[in-house]
Amino acid sequence: MNNRLRKIRNHYELSQEEFGNKIMIKRSHVSSLENGTRAITDRVIIDICREFNVNEEWLRSGTGEMFIKLDRDIELTTWASKITRSDYDIPFARKFVHMLSQLDKDDWKAIEKMAIMLSEGKKED
Repeated sequence: MNNRLRKIRNHYELSQEEFGNKIMIKRSHVSSLENGTRAITDRVIIDICREFNVNEEWLRSGTGEMFIKLDRDIELTTWASKITRSDYDIPFARKFVHMLSQLDKDDWKAIEKMAIMLSEGKKED
């Protein structure tokens, strides 16, 4: 399990400290888990699976897919809950999402039109 833990951390390109901060453990604890000198507790497993969308079966035994495939609505809800947490460290993202939440139907239609124009390579004159 320690190698799978390292694989998750490397997938997200996180230092041990950054990884630990996301699941509220210290860098030294992450290091000892990865090195196999400490056992990974159920609480840490649950936190890893929740925070990183990891398949618990894969983390525990190596069977199945590494990540849980989410449907679009669940994926959006999960993303929104992460980005709106007070400890989310990208202020621009929080401001941008807040701005999006203020758009009305006409605003969304205008954005959709612009996105279609961009995807078709059209330029406004």
